[in-house]
Amino acid sequence: VQLQASGGGLAQAGGSLRLSCAASGSVFSINAMGWYRQAPGKERELVAAIVSGGSTNYADSVKGRFTISRDDAKNTMYLQMNSLKPEDTAVYYCNAGIRRHGYSGYFTYWGQGTLVTVSS
Repeated sequence: VQLQASGGGLAQAGGSLRLSCAASGSVFSINAMGWYRQAPGKERELVAAIVSGGSTNYADSVKGRFTISRDDAKNTMYLQMNSLKPEDTAVYYCNAGIRRHGYSGYFTYWGQGTLVTVSS
């Protein structure tokens, strides 16, 4: 099983970007999924999370600007980022609790990270 994050890049302040995170391989089901970010010199922090029922939660710093969603048919999660600020600059990582075919438990997987740079 692999998680592949994509969609990062350079945006101007006030602009938008959309991140995607796709799970591939022997995926049976996915429960919680989340986006984290790590800025230079800072610890990794949770940005947004979504569970299989659709409930979401967001870091206070992104509420009202970012929207997390998922398409279970495609085993893919998205992060729509609007009204970007320079302080949103970071490497964004996705993670997911995935149950593989033939296994009874869920394991946490991480994507490789995608860089988001917001210029002022």
